Amino acid sequence: MVERMREQGIRDEVVLTAMNTVPRHIFVDEALAIRAYDDAPLPIGHGQTISQPWVVARMTELARNGGKLERVLEVGTGCGYQTAVLAQIATEVYTIERIGALLAKARRHLQSLKVKNVRLKHGDGSADLGEALQVDAIIVTAGATHVPAALLQYLKPGGRMVLPLAERGSPRDATQRLTVIEATPGGYREKMLDAVKFVPLLSGLA
Repeated sequence: MVERMREQGIRDEVVLTAMNTVPRHIFVDEALAIRAYDDAPLPIGHGQTISQPWVVARMTELARNGGKLERVLEVGTGCGYQTAVLAQIATEVYTIERIGALLAKARRHLQSLKVKNVRLKHGDGSADLGEALQVDAIIVTAGATHVPAALLQYLKPGGRMVLPLAERGSPRDATQRLTVIEATPGGYREKMLDAVKFVPLLSGLA
């Protein structure tokens, strides 16, 4: 899997090492374990998916940007796979999931790997979290039609938000692009990159 990602253009060896360390098969149902290392998304229940390995690596690489990550905010815990990869790299990961049953599943997965530097929360990650929080990076693992402005306040200067964003003026089911929002002294700078396909970012709890 790691060699395939190198061939697909992932260059950050820190990210590749993290991807190699986390056993992806424990995050999917046993019936799908044989496909866990394929470069494809897989269903995890509740209408959600575990992202393909390349996408997980690419989002992590963009968030890291060759630097050190102290604290990372993840919106959309899902089954906890991206969380576990981030936990290999960042000092602390704060992750939010709106679907309670998925959050419970992610907690079990992370506990089985003895991951200690993750804080999990059942909440609406598209809204103001209502707490004092400063992070080096935010990774949103669901497709948005607009940048979640309520989350930008949590980015440190120089920090980055990475999210799948629908192209302007297009319908929700249109092509999304991995987008980097960087907090600069002059404001927020946006750059759209690779075409991707994620389930939609929804508000509220389930």
